[in-house]
Amino acid sequence: MTDRLNTLELTSNGFALDMSPRRIGWLTPSDPARPYAELWEQYRAQGYLWLKGILDRRAVLDFRRRFFAAFAELGLLAAGSDPEAGLYAGGGEDAAACHKQLVEATRWAAYEAFCLMAPIRDFYEAVLGGPVYLHGRKIIRYSKPGDRFATPAHYDLTYLRAGTERVYTSWIPIGDTPVEMGGLIYLEGSDGWGREIEAELSAKNADLPPEERISAYNRNMAEGGWLTKDAPSLAERQDTRWLAADYEAGDMVVHSGYMIHAATQNVDDRGRIRLSTDIRYQLVRDPIDQRWAKPWSPGDNL
Repeated sequence: MTDRLNTLELTSNGFALDMSPRRIGWLTPSDPARPYAELWEQYRAQGYLWLKGILDRRAVLDFRRRFFAAFAELGLLAAGSDPEAGLYAGGGEDAAACHKQLVEATRWAAYEAFCLMAPIRDFYEAVLGGPVYLHGRKIIRYSKPGDRFATPAHYDLTYLRAGTERVYTSWIPIGDTPVEMGGLIYLEGSDGWGREIEAELSAKNADLPPEERISAYNRNMAEGGWLTKDAPSLAERQDTRWLAADYEAGDMVVHSGYMIHAATQNVDDRGRIRLSTDIRYQLVRDPIDQRWAKPWSPGDNL
C-alpha cells in the first residue's frame, strides 16, 4: 500500500506534495464496532478517527445518485452516464446553474436526514455523553478532475470562535474516494500545533472589536483564514507527514477543531467527481456559535 502512495503525484493548489515516506503516509483506520471509550482514546491521541464503514454504504451511494441526478440537465455529467458514477462531462457545464443547484441541495430535507443518520448521531451522543447539536451550516463540496483549487491547509476553530472549542467535524466521502480523487489529507500530530497557533492568534486578537476578534478574516489572519496554500511547506516546517486515505462510501472521518487538514486536487483518470460533506456536532449544553446556526450561503464570510 505504501509503495502505491509513494508512486503517485499529488498536488494541492499547484504545490506538489513530497511523496517520500518521510512526508506522506496513510491514515490509521478505526473499527466503529470497538468500544466507544477505546475509540475516543484513539481520537485524543491522533486528533482524528477514520471510522471505516460506520454508515450504510447503499444509503451513501443512493444520496450520491440523488445529488448528481439534480445536475443531469446542467452539463456537469457525461452524457448518458449513471448519476451515481458522477462522471464529469469534461467542461461546458452551466456554472451559474450548477452553483444554484448546489446551494439548493444544502437545504434539501434529504440532505438534513443524511447528516442526521442514526450511526452519526448515536456515535456523538455516546462519546460526548449527552444530547448533541448538529450545526445548521452544513456544506456539500464537489471537486471535478482538473479543478485547480483545493481546500488549503487550515483548522476549523478558526471559523468557529464564537462557540465552544469542543466542536467536532465529520467529513464524509459521498462515494468511493481513492487518493487520486482528492480527499482530505491530515497533518500528522498537528492537533497540538493547531492549539498553539490559535492561542497565539487569540493573544494578537485581544484588542480587536468583538466581531472582528472571532472572524477568520480579521487583520491578524492570513487570507480567508487559511494557514497557507503551500501544504508541503507545513510538513517541512513541522518535520512531519501528510496522511492520506483511500476512502470508501460508508466511511466517516471525525477530526478535532484544531487538527490541520487540506485537500488535494482531483486527478482521477476515470473522470469521477469527488463528492463529500463536512458537518459539525457538539453537545447541546455547550455554547453554540450562532453564525453556524444558519444554512450555508455563498458569501457568508465563514
